[in-house]
Amino acid sequence: MKHRVLVTGASSGIGRATAHRLAGEGARLVLVSRSQGVLEEVARECDARGARDTLVLPTDVGDHEAVAATFAAAVSAHDGLDGVVHAAGVAAYGRFQDVPPEVFEGVLRTNLVGTANVARAALRHFEERRGGSLVLLGSVLGKISTPWMSPYATSKWGVAGLARALQIEARSLPGVEVSLVSPGGVDTPIYDLAATWIGHHGNPPPPVTTPEKVAEACIAALDEPRRDKNVGGGNPAMVAGFRLLPGVFDALVTPLMARMGLDGKDAAPGAGNVLEPVPEHEAVRGRWPHVWGQLR
Repeated sequence: MKHRVLVTGASSGIGRATAHRLAGEGARLVLVSRSQGVLEEVARECDARGARDTLVLPTDVGDHEAVAATFAAAVSAHDGLDGVVHAAGVAAYGRFQDVPPEVFEGVLRTNLVGTANVARAALRHFEERRGGSLVLLGSVLGKISTPWMSPYATSKWGVAGLARALQIEARSLPGVEVSLVSPGGVDTPIYDLAATWIGHHGNPPPPVTTPEKVAEACIAALDEPRRDKNVGGGNPAMVAGFRLLPGVFDALVTPLMARMGLDGKDAAPGAGNVLEPVPEHEAVRGRWPHVWGQLR
């Protein structure tokens, strides 16, 4: 088990669940997100679960200078890092032409540029210390596309491409590993936190799994690297339909998205947490009861 781990997106969803699991294994943790107050709460949760040490470093991963400073502080505090789990992410709903440019760019800034910033800092440190494991969060939407989620899909396709490039380059770095974990629908607050310009909030597409299940996959990948670990029972079918039967997929995906990918409740247009954090809605889980593997 990697003993010194930096987790981004640690204030909510998969990142928070990952921090909890690592704390239960006695890790020394560096907790990163934009929400300092929530991070301090998560630090207390991790200490109660058995973390050896927790360091809170509020950071916007879209700012490369801030990320570099965060890694420098983390390395100094813990005398190095063994692993990094990059789980920070935001989303936006709406027709492409309706989503404001600053929101579209904001999703890419956090999800894609943020991944590049974290990966750059992690790999430079791991190369210097000749070892370390980087786990990046992708998505099934890095393999398929749906209507009304163009910012998120664009960012996650980019993350998948970046992860593969880094995996190939890491073959020449002794002891350095890069993994991609690609969940499908997960019961986290990201859907209610997302920007929306379609009149509704999103729903996680079924079958829905738990953030704890995705956290397990991330932690396993720290020690046993995976090129691309899918988490979600429906992912293989969705990807197969998208690749093998594109005409059928395109005909079905919009009505299915309207029925199962949106919550049906009216929502005013807004940027959600894309441009600024919304700490009051950050938590491990969201509000979706239709969870597959709830007890797993």
